Amino acid sequence: MKKIVFILSLFMISFTMQSQEIQKQKSAKVSFKVDGICGMCKKRIETAALKSKGVKFAMWNVKTHQLNVIMDERKTDVETIQQSILAVGHDVFDVNDKKLLATKNAYSSVHPCCKYRDQEIILNHQGNLQKQKKH
Repeated sequence: MKKIVFILSLFMISFTMQSQEIQKQKSAKVSFKVDGICGMCKKRIETAALKSKGVKFAMWNVKTHQLNVIMDERKTDVETIQQSILAVGHDVFDVNDKKLLATKNAYSSVHPCCKYRDQEIILNHQGNLQKQKKH
């Protein structure tokens, strides 16, 4: 009888612990901002996100800088995806809208036209810099 009570109590404890565990979604939708300015940035950001284990979908918008991701929370988390993007040279914004900067080495590895921290390059992408005429 003591063994049965002991086994039942163990079963109840394990069941209670499982029900208290946060359920991780198989297809969680997450969005956050990532700095970049062009189509090459888009490809680099999306590829970095997709290389994170558990990411099923990643689409970055050039105008809004919003990255939309569908991921398996059982295999990855937002921080892991953000670290992958930082590693390829793009700054990200965390859930509190705090900017996380890519390292200097990572940022310097992006193509010269993708230097999103350079105001002149940003203006050039927006068409606000006029080409100089040769004399």
